[in-house]
Amino acid sequence: MTKPGLDADEARALAEDAADALAPFRDEFQIPKNPDGSEQAYFTGNSLGLMPRATRAAVAAELEDWETLAVEAHFRGKHPWMPYHAFVREDLAALVGAQPSEVVAMNSLTANLHFMMVSFYRPTRERPAILIEKHAFPSDRYAVESQVRFHGYDPATALIELEGDQPDGTISDAAIERALDEHGARIALVMLPGVQYRTGQAFDLRKITEAAHGKGCIVGFDLAHAAGNLALQLHDSGCDFAVWCSYKYLNSGPGAVAGAFVHERHARTERPRFAGWWGHDQESRFRMGPDFSATPGAEGWQLSNPPILALAPLRVSLAIFRRAGMDALRAKSIVLTGYFETLLRERLDRVLEIATPREPERRGCQLSLRVRGGRDDGRALFDHLNAIGIVVDWREPDVIRAAPTPLYNRRIDCLRFVREVEAWARRRG
Repeated sequence: MTKPGLDADEARALAEDAADALAPFRDEFQIPKNPDGSEQAYFTGNSLGLMPRATRAAVAAELEDWETLAVEAHFRGKHPWMPYHAFVREDLAALVGAQPSEVVAMNSLTANLHFMMVSFYRPTRERPAILIEKHAFPSDRYAVESQVRFHGYDPATALIELEGDQPDGTISDAAIERALDEHGARIALVMLPGVQYRTGQAFDLRKITEAAHGKGCIVGFDLAHAAGNLALQLHDSGCDFAVWCSYKYLNSGPGAVAGAFVHERHARTERPRFAGWWGHDQESRFRMGPDFSATPGAEGWQLSNPPILALAPLRVSLAIFRRAGMDALRAKSIVLTGYFETLLRERLDRVLEIATPREPERRGCQLSLRVRGGRDDGRALFDHLNAIGIVVDWREPDVIRAAPTPLYNRRIDCLRFVREVEAWARRRG
């Protein structure tokens, strides 16, 4: 029976939200409010995740240790600073499907990408090229182009860019295979995203790795939009390295400490790297010797001691993921995003085009939308939604991105989005 004041769609959405086993996790986040005190429908966890309620206390605890213990907090703090990066290692490894020795939280995403390429992009006259997608996130494009130039090669010939070959602008597996068949002998590094930031397309990391390794290429992934979104299996994928940020789905705050993965077969690599004190073998680090001896595994790429105040939010967020379970979150994501997609196709097909693949295995929780009226109408809708507390984001030239993230989004948020767009479209005729 429908509750008074609710129609059947609202009642059904609220009932299914209430039955969701993961629903209590929403209460662990600070949901932004509108001026009237109502909660926003926040669909931009793919840009900046919401703040866990426990984050404030976690940061305050480190400030208190700094205040009261000063340097002794390295050893006697509530969470001693000296081994602090190890407090996130197990949860980070579980999140991305890696062994603990294969992951490290450090730096920012693009810095980590550069550090990984120092070791894993080793171009030769015969193999100078990097394979990326044509519309890569600008920071990735800038990083790989600058690395190509740094090694004395011309990006015009040493960057191979994959064009979207499907109607929605996404890239088929066949297109990747064709590029590897055509250029594989020249490619030193395949550098692709786990999820493409504009279209929301998810890539099969294992399939790409196997195909690229078959051509003799090194393989790395930018997982900015995949970590905390997909149930990754980095170790089993066989990729050589991966990097990601922590401020999107990982809810660790603006400019949060990023992450890196290095497969265990490179744990004791002789490849060159940019070395720093904190990457030195911890057994002899404080002997202060002049010769660098890398810590085996991903931690060997660290440069400096970890930023405690920035790691505290990541520790809190990863603990939430551990309790929720990435497999359970991914299962909810498939259902929630499917519900959102169904509403959009059934009720707004004349207004919105979905650029993200239909198949659940080819996307995360983000749906990329284009208004059929064109860019100006798209920008008008984007501005309208944000003005009324439905928070989405915009990516040029014409994409509205909406991501119903499973930790804190609900069916009722998706229904509200659809109804507001319906009302906006009616007013515009």
